[in-house]
Amino acid sequence: MKQVAKSNTRAMSSAGLKVFFNIMRAWDIKDMEARVLLGTPPRSTFYKWKADTNISLSHDALERISYILGIYKDLQILLQNNEAADAWVRKPNAASLFNGQSALQRMLSGNMADLFVTRQYLDAMRGGRA
Repeated sequence: MKQVAKSNTRAMSSAGLKVFFNIMRAWDIKDMEARVLLGTPPRSTFYKWKADTNISLSHDALERISYILGIYKDLQILLQNNEAADAWVRKPNAASLFNGQSALQRMLSGNMADLFVTRQYLDAMRGGRA
């Protein structure tokens, strides 16, 4: 049973990292910022993940990637224009959650909660409850 779980974690980690780095390219995120979004792993670990996605990530890193993927998906649905969706994370936002800052600035606090609330905000926008 443990071997199956480890295999599933490795498969999720590999797929998650590939998607994460594709999103980082689309959003024009620098490596330093991407590291923060992943929970600030050591530089050597980050670059290992970037070079070889065939590894098993921690639950924390997988959860962070899940929030980023959800944010990306929500933006693609809400804005329906790839360029506008990708640019949204860097634009100042008047919503009280962001207090005039961009979503990226909020997410770069390093706290997973900021990824969560950004995702929650976009989910609510999709459902009309923001």
